[in-house]
Amino acid sequence: MADHGSVQSVERALTLLELLARQEDGARLSDLAAEAGLAASTVHRLLTTLERRRYVQTDAAGRWHVGRQSFAVGQAYSARRSFIAPAMPFLRQLRDQTRETANLGILEEGEVVTICQAESREITRATAAPGGRTPVLSSGMGKAILATWEDEAIARFIDRFGIRPVTPRGLTSAKAVMQEIATIRARGYAVDDEEFVPGLRCVAAVVRDPNGDAACALSISGLAARMPPDRVEDFGRRVAGAAARLTEALGGQPEGQPEGQQPSAPAFR
Repeated sequence: MADHGSVQSVERALTLLELLARQEDGARLSDLAAEAGLAASTVHRLLTTLERRRYVQTDAAGRWHVGRQSFAVGQAYSARRSFIAPAMPFLRQLRDQTRETANLGILEEGEVVTICQAESREITRATAAPGGRTPVLSSGMGKAILATWEDEAIARFIDRFGIRPVTPRGLTSAKAVMQEIATIRARGYAVDDEEFVPGLRCVAAVVRDPNGDAACALSISGLAARMPPDRVEDFGRRVAGAAARLTEALGGQPEGQPEGQQPSAPAFR
């Protein structure tokens, strides 16, 4: 049932768009209906309405795909994030140096959203398609961003969103979170050590805005087997260096506060 105050048809149409966005090869109407828990006739009516507005389209095999108008709307959101285009050369350089996938993410509603990436050319690689979301405390990028906040702001974040470990290696207490934050501040980069997906590691560093606050984060993600501790340390230095150079390219303010004084957190969204 739709939430109070929502419009049911809008909720259902958006659900279909979200389902299609996860299907690289498109989806059949019957599969969408089953996944959305809706009657096929309802799904057909919603899809044909979206198709008239070019938010979805069908191919010769009868499979449905996200349409060009959905892309246009998504691009309008991306355009607000003026650091995406400048970040791409740094992502590609990290990808080429490490042979692993390089990512850029932002914090939104207690999660990290991957908004662009340079995908590894390895046959077996770690990828999270742009638009993918990860709990902040299970994400290298999320922990890197949180480490720029004051301790009191981190405590408020935990109170609001919780800790939510995803794998057995995830953080499980506020004390463990603050110990991790202290380590990140000391070494200049964060690590997701198989905390979101078993067998995958991620190394991340923060990019700062002109006020010195976290604007976004860069990361390198790859198979844990290809990222033993010595490579993690090397990747950490590389991603921290790339984040510092991107900060400079964006006119950001590098970290310069006295030890223990971190920039305040932005308002929770």
